[in-house]
Amino acid sequence: MQTMIYDSDAFSVFQLEWADAIAEPKAESLGDAQHGGFEIVDKFARKEIFIEGLVADGFRLRVQSLMAGSPTTDDIDDFLDGFSALSRQNLHAH
Repeated sequence: MQTMIYDSDAFSVFQLEWADAIAEPKAESLGDAQHGGFEIVDKFARKEIFIEGLVADGFRLRVQSLMAGSPTTDDIDDFLDGFSALSRQNLHAH
């Protein structure tokens, strides 16, 4: 399952969950590597990155912290721009 959780002129963020994660509740000790991750799309650079496991867990915690401060769209885009450097995958239309 893929759910868009953020969309701006510069970025889109999708949360991905594998089918087994939906059927079975996630155990506290299991990481996202077994249950899904996040896809971050940089619209201007036309790049995407997929993160999972511990990186996705850290991303989720940093997003929760960011959202606690009532950020603007610019604040969120600046945060996501920090992940753009990790992107090596060009975005291709299907």
